[in-house]
Amino acid sequence: MLFSCKLFRKALTKIYIKELQIMNDKLISKSIHYAEKSLLIFIAFATLFATFQEILVLVESKRVLLADLLLLFIYTEVLGMVAAFYRSNRIPVTLPLFIAMTALARMIILQGKEPSDLLYEAGAIVLVAIACLIIRFRPPENFRANVEE
Repeated sequence: MLFSCKLFRKALTKIYIKELQIMNDKLISKSIHYAEKSLLIFIAFATLFATFQEILVLVESKRVLLADLLLLFIYTEVLGMVAAFYRSNRIPVTLPLFIAMTALARMIILQGKEPSDLLYEAGAIVLVAIACLIIRFRPPENFRANVEE
């Protein structure tokens, strides 16, 4: 009788510990979820603020350069990426790649370079573009994430 009580107590303790772990995991998961959403909202507002600052600079200078347009395009892509992640909790891989290509193009325009440096940077843009093509035309069943929800 005493032996079965000890086993019963041990089993209850294991169940209690398992329930505590599950509750703790849910609390941590919810905390991370809310922190993630809060950071996304902050990033969106910071991007909008930077966009308005850039527009004010354009209005004050009464001149629009290609580099300015590319910077505004980068801001637009960041907002699109935030919106996509906020809706679906996933970032399409191509969005950061588009931002990278735009940033490289802007860097080429802004900085006077040696011809060999220009070739390297243009080559980087071509490599990122090829990566976008590979991702775009990949078979979807080969690249599924194994995430349990």
